[in-house]
Amino acid sequence: MDWVIQTHDLRKVYQMGEVEVEALRGVSFNIQRGEVVAIMGPSGSGKSTLMNTLGCLDRPSAGEYVLDGETVANLNDDQLADIRNRKVGFVFQSFNLLSRQTAITNVELPLRYSSNSKYAGNAKGRRARAVEALKAVGLENRMTHRPAELSGGQQQRVAIARAIVNDPAIIMADEPTGNLDSKVGKEIMKLLLDLNKESGTTLIIITHDPTIAEQTQRVIRLRDGLLDGGE
Repeated sequence: MDWVIQTHDLRKVYQMGEVEVEALRGVSFNIQRGEVVAIMGPSGSGKSTLMNTLGCLDRPSAGEYVLDGETVANLNDDQLADIRNRKVGFVFQSFNLLSRQTAITNVELPLRYSSNSKYAGNAKGRRARAVEALKAVGLENRMTHRPAELSGGQQQRVAIARAIVNDPAIIMADEPTGNLDSKVGKEIMKLLLDLNKESGTTLIIITHDPTIAEQTQRVIRLRDGLLDGGE
């Protein structure tokens, strides 16, 4: 089996003063390359902690995590940042675009920060790759626009282009339609699913919306830091 994510007994404990809070209490699952998976659960279930762990924004307190063949759990901060930049593309509910930068500059950012990228020191190559990514999301006519000059749906398309520009192993989308009306939200979901079909990039969606989850191939449900049946 071609696993892009393998986890075993993931645990995360936060120290809140003298109190220890167990956010993840022994979570184990695998995700196949190219799979579309939703992660669901009520507030406080551990969704955000699991997302941060899978996205290499944080490391588990215990357990094993292998991302695209690389063991993650024991990496230091610099190593985490490197693997995150190479292996993970993020799409956030609030878009997280730099307001003073154009669409194409926002999309180029992951290429600028990747020291191991084939585009390191290659400004023309970075620009050409960013153009390709914006064309893939249908924004070839908005490349020089700043976020304030774009609609919410267009801003999210820029964010998706930024997420795919490094050809990541996984795209992690955190409530990607949460700030959009239903019509635009459907367009963004279609775009994400089409990109998955065309490129085979694994798509992980964190969502509260059952209509979003229904469009995925599998749902991982969390409750109180544990898997809750749907896996």
